[in-house]
Amino acid sequence: MAVIYNEKDASLDILRDKKIAVIGYGSQGSAQANNLRDSGLDVEVADLPGSPAWRKAQQDGFHPLIAREAVSLAQVILVLMPDHLHAQIFKDQILPSLKAGDALVFAHGFSVHYRQVIPPREVDCLLVAPKGPGVLVRSLYKQGMGVICLLAVFQDATSHSKEIGLAVAKGIGGTRSGVIETTFAEETETDLFGEQSVLCGGLTALIKAGFETLVEAGYQPEIAYFECLHEIKQIADMIYVHGIQGMRSRISEIARYGDITRGPMIISKDTKSRMVQILKDVRDGRFSQEWLAENRTGRVNYSRMLHQDDDHPAEMVGKKLRSLMPWLEKI
Repeated sequence: MAVIYNEKDASLDILRDKKIAVIGYGSQGSAQANNLRDSGLDVEVADLPGSPAWRKAQQDGFHPLIAREAVSLAQVILVLMPDHLHAQIFKDQILPSLKAGDALVFAHGFSVHYRQVIPPREVDCLLVAPKGPGVLVRSLYKQGMGVICLLAVFQDATSHSKEIGLAVAKGIGGTRSGVIETTFAEETETDLFGEQSVLCGGLTALIKAGFETLVEAGYQPEIAYFECLHEIKQIADMIYVHGIQGMRSRISEIARYGDITRGPMIISKDTKSRMVQILKDVRDGRFSQEWLAENRTGRVNYSRMLHQDDDHPAEMVGKKLRSLMPWLEKI
């Protein structure tokens, strides 16, 4: 069973006399920087001068710096830029300004686990990963709650890495719910697998296949859209709050029977064997090398594949139907 920490296990005291640099003022960076500042800690932020993120940091009352400057001032450095940028920015901006005893804190283990970033031996390297987007990290904090976080230590140069990690988690609100201990490998590999097989890749492929099946059988695309895409939120919300069995207890008897008898026909042993292969590609580094190579070569394949669904019938009919439901934007 996982080790789970909470408020009583963490103290902000270890961060009181330190300066924290948040490198990257995107969704996660802005949320964590503001939460840490509101927790009474000394926070600097860094991003590209003149960028929208730079201007947003100024609007939020920060005086943003370039990464090299922020790191030179800080003892705790939160690396919150996109993963594929870590290697270059770490080499050019972070590494030259690191000092013995500093702590590098990542929100995703990708760049460290796949050795795009190799921290010097004299610095701490740890992971504090909120299991939710930045907007949720910020909104729950302001409500006196927090997003559950994952905590991992990759390198403990000072013997205080876990204490620092728990303090960061407390500062962004994570200990209000819970902080689960893990490893860089487990966090990275399960995160990539979940995105590819279930949450994004698996789900979008299932939606398109279901939509196409109904339309090709002669049903109206508007009806297919509602049955195979629109209503996913209702089911997902029930699973999110109540779990799978809780969802089943809240749907009709016929829907429940269809779930337990036909679901295994869709997600079969063959499907699971392909999931095993996807996990293997994640674990042995094949996927990470593919993604990094895609970035090095200008993202040609990525861009092509990203837009191949722009004209999918489900997207076309969806735009029309969503225009009839302006209340969706408020959900």
